[in-house]
Amino acid sequence: MFGRFKLQEHGTNVKTELNAGFTTFLTMMYIVPVNGFILADAGLDMGAVITATALITILATFFSGFWSNTPIAMSVGMGLNAYFTYGLVLGMQLPWQTALGIVFLSGVIFVILSFTKFRIWLMTSIPVDLRRAISAGIGAFIAFIGLKQMGIIVNNDATLVGLGDLSSPTILLGLFGLFTALAFYTYKLKGAFIFSIALTTIVAWVLGIGSVPSEFI
Repeated sequence: MFGRFKLQEHGTNVKTELNAGFTTFLTMMYIVPVNGFILADAGLDMGAVITATALITILATFFSGFWSNTPIAMSVGMGLNAYFTYGLVLGMQLPWQTALGIVFLSGVIFVILSFTKFRIWLMTSIPVDLRRAISAGIGAFIAFIGLKQMGIIVNNDATLVGLGDLSSPTILLGLFGLFTALAFYTYKLKGAFIFSIALTTIVAWVLGIGSVPSEFI
């Protein structure tokens, strides 16, 4: 293992790598259920999506580490899954099967392009400011969806969007979870998002806003 991954040459050891891997796992574990929730709105089976998300995360991360020797955890794109559900399926009224076909074809195209120099040319030709703007736009889009799911943002015929009822228990619970996550993240607590999700879930069960699942998938 030391020879394959060159731990000593990179100034690290097994303990450091295990800690880094566990921390990364806690940071991105929320993707598995959240991806299921988002794609379930498009009509997909939530259990199947969660299982597929977990499997593809394991396989992609495994090949990233053992094939390319790159210490990067890989999973589904949180911006793309939101666009799939709220842009293609709900926005353009496409059947989710058709949308999945589009995703498959685009994946094949990107795999083919990855073996050419076009990928490198495309990445280097995009200005840095535009790359940052795209990332910020995707983040704002995901935040907008989250606020809409919480009920803070609602439909308004006059202004398109409006402010929801801030006295709603669901909104108050969502704000509690949001500020808890921000507080944990500010104090650099490992697994901040996971702990905030777990705490918010427990509070929801105690207050009767949510129900304890009868079974686990």
